[in-house]
Amino acid sequence: MAQIIGARTPQTGDFDTPVPGLGFFRRESPAPPAVCMVEPSIVLVAQGAKQMWVGGEAYPYDTSRFLITSLDVPANSEVRVASPDRPCLGLVLKLDVRVLAELIAQGSLPPHRDRPVGVGVGIGVATPAILAPFGRLLELLDEPEAIPVLAPLIHREIHYRLLMSDQASRLRQIASVDGQGHRIARAIDWLKLNYASPLRIDELAARVQMSAPTFHHHFRQLTAMSPLQYQKWLRLNEAKRLMLSEHFDAAAAAFKVGYESPSQFSREYSRLFGAPPKRDIEELRGGARGTEAPRQGLASPA
Repeated sequence: MAQIIGARTPQTGDFDTPVPGLGFFRRESPAPPAVCMVEPSIVLVAQGAKQMWVGGEAYPYDTSRFLITSLDVPANSEVRVASPDRPCLGLVLKLDVRVLAELIAQGSLPPHRDRPVGVGVGIGVATPAILAPFGRLLELLDEPEAIPVLAPLIHREIHYRLLMSDQASRLRQIASVDGQGHRIARAIDWLKLNYASPLRIDELAARVQMSAPTFHHHFRQLTAMSPLQYQKWLRLNEAKRLMLSEHFDAAAAAFKVGYESPSQFSREYSRLFGAPPKRDIEELRGGARGTEAPRQGLASPA
């Protein structure tokens, strides 16, 4: 896997592949934690080591352990082991909750006693049964005409293997239509579309058929944030994108994402990113913090 990924990642960065939902990453030096949004996905490291920080807790992973996320989780991604001679190489595969739900509904999986799993991110053991279909998926890159036919089958097998893994409870929590995790996922989908609108917890809780206290409890349990903190995170990251990619000034970006006070926006931006908006964007454009902008959905934009 490291050979295949290395050959297709010519420099430090994140790279799409012809296989839908599959991306590669390459890092050539250790790097401190960087803000990112991790979509429901599995992250495998083929060489080197990384670490994800969620809610102040560290989730280290390497060639023997994979990272899995069952929700859109705000996090910080850290590169722990990497060098120009032996770069940190890996892949990200987006998970499909519908496929998980279908597999569970078929009833062919062994009985499973679900238990509370806390936040929607975990570390699993990279067993041969999980790694084998990933190897076949990567081999399809040399057979592009077969990707439309075979990739969906392998993708489904990977989901099955994950439902048989030590991370099954985490995935079942989100895939179960009647479960609290599924309702929180629906609330997150709403927040991602309506982050600039005023947030009324009672209304959002009612939208996903939960009481406000229960909604608040489960939201914080799964994301390590309150709903208001989550909305703030979405707003600040979208404002950063607007300033960096669309050349908005700080005040215009603040109003665009729903802030009424540019000074409040500046204070909260500084707390999240470690510098005021103007200085942060100038440093990013000048390369003082690296040469890449984060990509939505990739778990390793450090």
